Amino acid sequence: MTQDAKRSQEPVRLLFEMTRDDNPRLYDDLIRFNKGTKRVNRLRFLAHEGLIAQHWMGAQGVAAIGPLASPESDPSVRLSVARHTNQVFEAPPVGEG
Repeated sequence: MTQDAKRSQEPVRLLFEMTRDDNPRLYDDLIRFNKGTKRVNRLRFLAHEGLIAQHWMGAQGVAAIGPLASPESDPSVRLSVARHTNQVFEAPPVGEG
């Protein structure tokens, strides 16, 4: 078995500490979950979505996108999907006393 084949089959294990000062938005998002599987899955999800976004931006190219258009003027943008996506990433509501 080649070194590359071995490397592609071994799991990646991460153990790290993060404070709010390191990345406030990420910290606030992850701290909502108790230690364990839910927090790990959230981090995994965010990493996956970040890779997809990074790949999309690389494929599209910032120059190819051009100036930002209003969602109402772009027929390819479905407003209901855009609203739902924005709600997913909004800051959680602050508890009321």
